[in-house]
Amino acid sequence: MWRVRVVHSTGYAYKSAVTASFNEARLTPRSDSRQNVILNRVETVPATRSYRYVDYWGTAVTAFDLHAPHTELEVTSSSVVETEVGEKPEETVSWDDLRTEAVIDRFDEVLGPTHYTPRSKRIDRVGRSIAKEHDPFEAVVAAAQWVRSELDYVPGTTGVHSSGLDALREGKGVCQDFAHLSLIMLRGMGIPARYVSGYLHPSREAAIGDTIDGQSHAWVQAWTGGWWDYDPTNDTEINEQYVSVGVGRDYSDVAPLKGIYSGEGSTDLDVVVEITRLA
Repeated sequence: MWRVRVVHSTGYAYKSAVTASFNEARLTPRSDSRQNVILNRVETVPATRSYRYVDYWGTAVTAFDLHAPHTELEVTSSSVVETEVGEKPEETVSWDDLRTEAVIDRFDEVLGPTHYTPRSKRIDRVGRSIAKEHDPFEAVVAAAQWVRSELDYVPGTTGVHSSGLDALREGKGVCQDFAHLSLIMLRGMGIPARYVSGYLHPSREAAIGDTIDGQSHAWVQAWTGGWWDYDPTNDTEINEQYVSVGVGRDYSDVAPLKGIYSGEGSTDLDVVVEITRLA
């Protein structure tokens, strides 16, 4: 088991004073069978009144609004989380099980296409060939490995509006693209699959107490009799280095910050993530 501190700061600088802004932050890690949240707070500068709720997908949301004129806004989430290795499902299902009406109806929302995960005949063909040689559990890993063979990891190559197919055309992307492209294939094969947002401590041998520059990370959850996590960017099941925040159909369900504001001009955005292994 690891104990990890994550500090995620996002700063906005507006070109002229904003008179009002309404925001939602999805920056609070989940408490589940793999991880336990010991501490989380979300603070803003200027200070705001906020309230919390849990959204449809089970993600904790901090909502806040600001009605005084401001030219800058900083949102900082600080968390301490205990993490363990991810567990595989005890039961496995067959392709025939996944084609039953009960499964298709139960998981309808995470089987269909979305803006970030549109259907693709080419990817469906690859998925069919994978399905011939693997059971659904093995197919999740094979799909992730195919994605890795098609995409080079290149930071900064795609924007938050790029779909998995955009990345495939470019042949490169970031973790968000690896996750979206994996979801296209898994859903095309009939495997229920979700997008996971969170953080990854990059060093397995991390020294306790050392703070490093980290970043947000994305991976997938697949249902093959039970939900389990796989990271297509690094071709691995997840372990104590991973801190999950939210799940959904794609990035749009778990975007760290969403908001609207009244004012003119674009904004400069600065994001800093610091990760420390505490134990």
